[in-house]
Amino acid sequence: MITKNPFVEIVSTGRFLPEHVVTNRDMESIVETTDEWIFERTGIRERRIAPPEMTAADMGTAAARIALERAGLEPADVDVLIVSTATPDRLLPATACDIQALIGATKAVAFDVIGACTGFLYGLTVAEGYISTGRGEIALVIATEKLSAIVDWEDRATCVLFGDGAGAAVLRSSEGERGILGTHHQSDGTLADLLYRPAGGAAIPMDEEVLRNRTHLLRMSGREIFKHAVRAMADSSGKALERSGWELEDVDLVFPHQANIRIIKATARYAGLPMEKVFVNVDRYGNMSSATIPVAMDEAIEEGRLHPGMNLLLVAFGAGLTWGAMTVRW
Repeated sequence: MITKNPFVEIVSTGRFLPEHVVTNRDMESIVETTDEWIFERTGIRERRIAPPEMTAADMGTAAARIALERAGLEPADVDVLIVSTATPDRLLPATACDIQALIGATKAVAFDVIGACTGFLYGLTVAEGYISTGRGEIALVIATEKLSAIVDWEDRATCVLFGDGAGAAVLRSSEGERGILGTHHQSDGTLADLLYRPAGGAAIPMDEEVLRNRTHLLRMSGREIFKHAVRAMADSSGKALERSGWELEDVDLVFPHQANIRIIKATARYAGLPMEKVFVNVDRYGNMSSATIPVAMDEAIEEGRLHPGMNLLLVAFGAGLTWGAMTVRW
């Protein structure tokens, strides 16, 4: 049951998506594939791709500025700035520090979380901890991903899945009982090789052989990921609901990680959630890793599907393997 006090709420969101749209028809000229093959297996029709000069920090900055403006706040009001990204612009420093400098969040502590597709939920949980324990009043959580920079554009099984974009959320203490209620997070590092980048880090530094073999790019075992994702997301959803004192019928709207329409539908079916309660935009953006949930939430507000008083379930699964779910009273 709910024992939390004070509640920490999401007071505003923002999103940024690159202008360049790459359709499935466009993908036909890049790799051996078809529009029908992609859509039937993934539910994706198009994705956004950032230009070479646009960085993850640039996209995250744009989303953050929108979220702050909607909250009626200045960057200097932010106490903690958390960035989730699997595609940092550089290994040092944290992308959060770059965004801090770009927006002028002069008093914020800034750091990254690396939770892959689950990263936005991890960031929200860390921000909640800062605020609920009195270590800060305003938190800015940003998920920004330039996946086009790490996918193998010669691998038709993976390159069709991913897109670029960023989403952001501002959090603070709630004056009522709105906010984050229940969370559940879990991981299994023994399955890391199902979705990973084999080389390019400190263990196997970048060199000519790595570039030649393309081992610095994303590798994924799609069937195994599907199997683990469905079970893990459904299980996490049940545990987050239990910790909130909710039943399934209490949920008004679900924001799943937008990886693949088959995973979304299978998870909903496995968890017993009707699809009419599930927000889906994977057809327009593909898999943007941790940015999918904040972008979806921001769109739902704009479309009038998300409004005050609703009970939300956020659920994600990603590399690590990592997974988790969160319940929110909006």
